[in-house]
Amino acid sequence: MKKLTTIILFFSLNVFSQPNESRINRLRSETIIDNQDKAVFDLLDEFYTQGLQSELGELNPNTQKKIDKLYKNKNTKNRHLLLMFIAYQDHITQTLAVGKRPNPKFQVELMTDLAYEFQNIFNKIPAIIYIYKFEALDTSGQNEEAAKIIDEGLSDYSDSVPLKIYKFLSSKDETIKTDLVNNHSNHWMVKQFEIK
Repeated sequence: MKKLTTIILFFSLNVFSQPNESRINRLRSETIIDNQDKAVFDLLDEFYTQGLQSELGELNPNTQKKIDKLYKNKNTKNRHLLLMFIAYQDHITQTLAVGKRPNPKFQVELMTDLAYEFQNIFNKIPAIIYIYKFEALDTSGQNEEAAKIIDEGLSDYSDSVPLKIYKFLSSKDETIKTDLVNNHSNHWMVKQFEIK
């Protein structure tokens, strides 16, 4: 795993230091784009379901194995989406591990690019991308844009507990709070944010 993290860190420093358009073009040129192959989309959905939507918020060990398998296979279709997702995860993990704050500009740009790519290829954005994009925008102080992303995400994923939590935290909507308390009181994020 450490070797994979080093590869990812090198990759993210190299590719993601470039301007957005050239970054996307480079990544697209190195992968097979196929809107019929949903392996990466489904994997991110699985990551979301286990890590964010479930009450425990824990990934199944098989999910990490699937990520590693798709990542290591240079012929994985739409692999650039996975590379971008891993680069985001790696940035957050690496900066927090050394007690630093993640770079909000990098986060916003990467999530914007990733949302664009999913929309462009599948005409749909995974729930986890809405969540991460909201967090990036919120961290960077772009509150109006963050609120729009939450509304867009809830329009596509009305049952998303994390999106509901962020909507409540930003709006203090009592209807959402009631839903969270009555129907999702054991969810790890409801507990973390002490929504009662």
